[in-house]
Amino acid sequence: MANHKSSLKRIRQTIVRTERNRFYRTRLKNIVKDVRSAIEAGNKTEAEAAFKVANKQLHTFVSKGILKKETAARKVSRLHRAVNAI
Repeated sequence: MANHKSSLKRIRQTIVRTERNRFYRTRLKNIVKDVRSAIEAGNKTEAEAAFKVANKQLHTFVSKGILKKETAARKVSRLHRAVNAI
């Protein structure tokens, strides 16, 4: 166990940050999964609606600093191509 005040604070901050990152990672996976499942079902209108939500959320994550700009652009591009291929 840490003995210094600064070490104890770092531990508290790490716990909060880990929990926040876990929420965003799970949210990201679920967003992409919704689009992919609509694509696999062959439902173009549902896939387009899910893609619209995914696009907005991914760019929101970029503005919050969760994702890098290039990562979000790559994910959006791949999802967009998959939706258009239906």
